[in-house]
Amino acid sequence: MANAERVFTALTDPTRRTVFERLRSGPRSVGEIADGLPVSRPAVSQHLRVLKEAGLVAERREGTKRIYALAPHGLAELRAYFDQYWSQALDAYKEAVERKEGER
Repeated sequence: MANAERVFTALTDPTRRTVFERLRSGPRSVGEIADGLPVSRPAVSQHLRVLKEAGLVAERREGTKRIYALAPHGLAELRAYFDQYWSQALDAYKEAVERKEGER
């Protein structure tokens, strides 16, 4: 994943992670995302910009509002990144089991 560093950097900030997680339930406006957060709407907009640049969030306009949603392509890249480690772990486990069975 060529974008991995940008994605992980984007998600290291706790407030930004909260913004990202609020989009799990579906698209929302900045106001809806900011509701209840201890930061201003402009700060939420800045967090959304970073998430968008990392490929994790998409934006569309509805009249005067901007609606944000999780970006499927960015999430797929993130999942593929972690899947490679999961595959390696499963392969290593399989080899260990087969080695153990061969010792019996």
